[in-house]
Amino acid sequence: MYLPDAFREDDPRALAALIGAHPFATLVTTAGGAPLATHIPVLHEPEPAPLGRLVGHVARANPHAEAIAGGAEALVIFQGPHGYVSPSWYVAEGPAVPTWNYVAVHAYGRLQPSDDPAATRALLERLVATFEAGPSPPWWTALPERYLAGMIVGIRAFALPIARLEGKIKLSQNRPLPDRRAVIAALRRAGDAASLALADAMAAASA
Repeated sequence: MYLPDAFREDDPRALAALIGAHPFATLVTTAGGAPLATHIPVLHEPEPAPLGRLVGHVARANPHAEAIAGGAEALVIFQGPHGYVSPSWYVAEGPAVPTWNYVAVHAYGRLQPSDDPAATRALLERLVATFEAGPSPPWWTALPERYLAGMIVGIRAFALPIARLEGKIKLSQNRPLPDRRAVIAALRRAGDAASLALADAMAAASA
């Protein structure tokens, strides 16, 4: 990832927080010399130090299952708030062009397959507990054991110990503070969820 110093984020704790806040990731490997991408929820674990590991799963029918079984090198991409920034929003004098503000984290490592049904079931329980936190009905415990066992057979779980972690927080840090405040105000006026999320991220970065 292209990382100008103004936008680089190297703090593993900050990057782990971004992963936790935006866990729907893109898993990328190569297959037959061509890129292969799968979009899946992924959880971050703090161990092994210093960067931790990612855990998730794909369907066994997915070509990525073969890459996982073979221990392929992989890139996992996490995308945070992002959006278009118009130069008409700036208040500073001088020429300017449009840009796109965004937050992204790239994690690199070698995939490790897991064929242990108990470990795979524990992963599924963690995913459900993470994404259904709150007063959701206990549907998981009501699943017939035979049905659940069949579903577990149909997926390939994996871990990815993180060998390298890159973060980019491009939120107009290279612009004067009045311009950043003007962009935040324009995004808030837009009012849609994506614009508001980007405005919040910019406000936090400018605090």
